[in-house]
Amino acid sequence: MAFQHTPNRYFMTDDAGKLVAEVTYPDIDDGRAFVIDHTFVDPSLRGQGIAAKLVRAVVDEARTSGKTIEPLCTYARHAFDTTPEYADVLRPTGE
Repeated sequence: MAFQHTPNRYFMTDDAGKLVAEVTYPDIDDGRAFVIDHTFVDPSLRGQGIAAKLVRAVVDEARTSGKTIEPLCTYARHAFDTTPEYADVLRPTGE
């Protein structure tokens, strides 16, 4: 499964072009960090680990670009809380 990528967004559409999965992560801190503010997976695709893969794509991009991440949306917060290996890109509180 390959996601499409535009600046600050990974997403997937079905064959008809309907959006079926998405994560958005605008820049914050003058471009030094991302904030994951939205994660969406169509109900027909839930339970397949797609949201986790979307968040992982942002984590990988943050590592490559030397940025940190503020996990704002509920799913992203859960992913960071339950995935200790994301600690290296977690934006420190109060930064």
